[in-house]
Amino acid sequence: MLKIYDIETAKKTILRRSSLSTMTYPTSVMERTGQLFGVGTTPPQAVAKILASVQAEGDNALRRWCELLDHVVPIKFLIPPEDLEKAYHSIPANLRTALATAAERIRRFHEFQPLPNWETDGMGGQLGQRVTPIERVGVYVPGGTAPLPSSLLMSVIPAQVAGVHSVLVCTPPNPHPSILAAAFLCGIDQVYQLGGAQAIAALTFGTESIQKVDKIVGAGNLFVTLAKQQVYGTVGLDGLAGPTETLVVADLSAKPAWVAADLLAQAEHDVLASAILLTPERSIAAAVQLEVAHQMENLSRSEIIAQSLAERSGIVLTPDLETACLLASDYAAEHTCLAVANPRKLASLIANAGGIFLGEHSFEVLGDYVAGPSHVMPTGGTARFASPLNVMDFVKISSIIALDEITGQTLSQIASTIAKVEGLTAHAAAADFRSNWTAD
Repeated sequence: MLKIYDIETAKKTILRRSSLSTMTYPTSVMERTGQLFGVGTTPPQAVAKILASVQAEGDNALRRWCELLDHVVPIKFLIPPEDLEKAYHSIPANLRTALATAAERIRRFHEFQPLPNWETDGMGGQLGQRVTPIERVGVYVPGGTAPLPSSLLMSVIPAQVAGVHSVLVCTPPNPHPSILAAAFLCGIDQVYQLGGAQAIAALTFGTESIQKVDKIVGAGNLFVTLAKQQVYGTVGLDGLAGPTETLVVADLSAKPAWVAADLLAQAEHDVLASAILLTPERSIAAAVQLEVAHQMENLSRSEIIAQSLAERSGIVLTPDLETACLLASDYAAEHTCLAVANPRKLASLIANAGGIFLGEHSFEVLGDYVAGPSHVMPTGGTARFASPLNVMDFVKISSIIALDEITGQTLSQIASTIAKVEGLTAHAAAADFRSNWTAD
């Protein structure tokens, strides 16, 4: 049953944020971690052990972890390119068409995003910026509880649009043909059957089989996220993806069956997923509550959904829509969906969200697959300062400084003054040489 909360109770429970460092791990996760790594071992400690061993031992460590964690040791980690093509032709024709349509929309959307090189000569010479693609990027594609070819499209295509030279994909062993087909559709020929924290380690440090990358993108399970957290600084990251989340704001115009379906779609991802409805209408809350219970009966992942709804989801009654939107912005959800009569007006109240879905025909599932923007979005409240995956994640900016002689001399005097206040006499001396210089 999806519970109904008042605002104050919700703020202490389902709307309360926690970080990776304060996260309470489910008993099942702690028990399995203890079985595999030793009693009392925490997930972060287990991940640290995996990372250290891969850094020290390369492929040998990868094979050990594959055997222990995935119960399979691939003959080769690299999947032959011809297997990608075979997978593409093996999937149903309608799925090939669906993936191609999604890929085309994702590519078109990201081609609209600007990558501006610019220079100005209005500041005493030339100043500007140069945008260059990152050389090598690793994309992690989940494949544990469900195959996610959409995640491959959503991560690989923005990298390609940005001009990344080499894109490597890691996905757990024996990947579903749809994932391989998506790779073939994108023209990717470096797909490795390697999952979990060991994949993040291989992409970070490199092994005999896998070349290290400059940045890693893509969501994964808890251990993937913890691994990304621990390697940050050695390699770049898109962010730390926590459990997925949807927040729906609804008024009397909303269709309860549709709202319920949207909440259930989010809850089926993971027992840690969050699906929250904010509404000022008690009748909508009650109707959605009933619809959720009814629709759950026919869903294949009902056990996962039930746990997500019981522990991390719910309905919050608010005094009005404006309060609901301000709460939504404060929560900073990965997906904020406005199932209301005038979504554009209310969208202006939401400063923080990974994606804002305006109206019930622009529902979150379309964002997952085919709308166009990447579905790799900030979670855990990080939408307060982070953005969905986009082409800017795959480039870096170099500042260009080419001042003329007169400006250089003038600014040297200013730089020297500041350097002396900071006690950096070598800085001041370097500036004074220029400010006092005269041509022979």
